[in-house]
Amino acid sequence: MTGRIRAAWATVATVALVGCGPSGPDPVAGATSRLDATDAAGPQVVFTDVELPAGERIVAAAIGAELVARTAPSAGADEVGRFANPRPTGGPLVVLVAGPVDGDWLEVLLPMRPNGTTGWIAAGDVELSRTPYRIEIDTDDHRLVVYERNNPIVETTVAIGTGATPTPIGSFYLTELLRPPDPTGPYGTHAFGLSGFSETLQSFNGGDGVIGLHGTNDPASLGTDVSHGCVRIANDTIDELARVLPLGTPVEIR
Repeated sequence: MTGRIRAAWATVATVALVGCGPSGPDPVAGATSRLDATDAAGPQVVFTDVELPAGERIVAAAIGAELVARTAPSAGADEVGRFANPRPTGGPLVVLVAGPVDGDWLEVLLPMRPNGTTGWIAAGDVELSRTPYRIEIDTDDHRLVVYERNNPIVETTVAIGTGATPTPIGSFYLTELLRPPDPTGPYGTHAFGLSGFSETLQSFNGGDGVIGLHGTNDPASLGTDVSHGCVRIANDTIDELARVLPLGTPVEIR
């Protein structure tokens, strides 16, 4: 398959705040914040079926109003799910390619329950991009490391979920980027939505229990188990990641 690939930069879009406030009553009033959309698309280049450089992954961005995922690489296969583009919250729909980029179909990781669900999408329904970045989060050590082509570029301490509302373990990716209306609030200055969901909460604060990676107004909580499942980091670090990481960046939580 030959497709188009571009530099994939994060887009600040209209999104819903995810269920990731501090333990106890959530101080955020309401679940949705309106944000100004920006577009920072990079240069267009041609992608061919060659092996990717070490540490790079392929991201697929929907180009139509809907993306259909199926159980097998066939138009006649059962549907796994249908996903609106833009997302219901206003951001672009992206999925992380899970397998080789070859032929007319792509196996992708989907932003749905249960965590880790994959499906097949038609290659003609997406635009491909490549990212050299990935995030690894160690819940035991409360550490987050960002890699660029396997080279660590950021390492920081994080707060994670409590025993009753743990941060889920598994393979995910960044789906949305938001700028909370109050940068001094519990979500900090920026927040990424992940493709994963809480495994103990079916809904939270008006949302559907999506796990996020966000800043905090309580830096003393870093290094502890305190959230409803989201991952908190310092505001200056989340600001740096918001400038660099594209949507679709892989996130491995272990």
